[in-house]
Amino acid sequence: MAFGWIDGQAEARRRAGLVRTLRPRPADSPLLDLASNDYLGLAHHPETAEGAARAARTWGGGATGSRLVTGTTELHTELERELADFCGTEAALVFSSGYAANLAAVTALGPHGSLVVSDAGNHASLIDGCRLARGTTQVVGHADPEAVRKALGTHGGAAIVVSDTVFSVDGDAAPLAALAAVCREHGAGLVVDDAHGLGVLGDGGRGAPHAAGLAGAGDVVVTATLSKSLGSQGGVVLGPARVIDHLVNAARTFIFDTGLAPAAAGAALAALRLLRREPQRAARAREVAAELHARLTAAGLEAVRPDAAVVSVRAPSPEQAVRWAADCRTAGLAVGCFRPPSVPDGISRLRLTARADLSGSEIERAVRVIGETRP
Repeated sequence: MAFGWIDGQAEARRRAGLVRTLRPRPADSPLLDLASNDYLGLAHHPETAEGAARAARTWGGGATGSRLVTGTTELHTELERELADFCGTEAALVFSSGYAANLAAVTALGPHGSLVVSDAGNHASLIDGCRLARGTTQVVGHADPEAVRKALGTHGGAAIVVSDTVFSVDGDAAPLAALAAVCREHGAGLVVDDAHGLGVLGDGGRGAPHAAGLAGAGDVVVTATLSKSLGSQGGVVLGPARVIDHLVNAARTFIFDTGLAPAAAGAALAALRLLRREPQRAARAREVAAELHARLTAAGLEAVRPDAAVVSVRAPSPEQAVRWAADCRTAGLAVGCFRPPSVPDGISRLRLTARADLSGSEIERAVRVIGETRP
């Protein structure tokens, strides 16, 4: 029977407690949201929504084609200019998603004959980029510059080091300055995904590379998503102009994909301008994360100290993590639930995302619910 093997895999997932299901949410959910990646609370901000609506009224519902045909509007180039200026890079290139941006950067900068050194804790999009790149990939220990140095020492040709800036599972930050130093010892490029750093870290939310003094460096390429702090959708690659030009000519997820919808570009641009006017939102997101961590650990829970806006709480097992998240939901709190294979170390977690617009009473309520429902 066609696809008969699927039934066996479905049963294996069920036995392991790893079944995933879709849960459509209403437009006005009554749940306290600590599950989304809306770090700055901008997804529903009136200015973000109006930016999307205005762009849709002006440019229509879709980009109408790939970026190289009809999918580049004046709005796309305006967004790219302002993103590059904000993050301190020469140029920027917008994609239909952060996933597509990561695939583009890694595959186009890891050609045949090159070495791609990848952190063991990297996001799935970076991992898939490594799999699709024609270079040789070597996976090294998590956040370990010395392991990166050893890997680069085995290769005499072109090389890149690939890492998240803030890892999505535990919210810990990569040692960017040390990684950059190692790369420079060996003439390698550094490609970092700042999905969880943009809008949260750096001066006014300019990102982790900016905070590490790497903004605008000729050997550093930054990817990011527009769907987290900027409350929209899409992705971006930022870096030297010659690298961006290379992606325009060589990145398959740019050349063959339809351009980002104008509404998403308009929403991201509006959110970026709002962040420029209200840079305190970045610091507030970090403050909320720190307060969540302090309250959770004071309540006897095993929480990982956050370096940005992600707070991870360890669960005893995948099954108990799922039940814990479900019990939180029943009590009015939405939290993330990370289980294998999404977590590289096999440890299941509740994943909480701090938002700049959370009040003190909401933080207190969230901690109380998590503590009362713990397995």
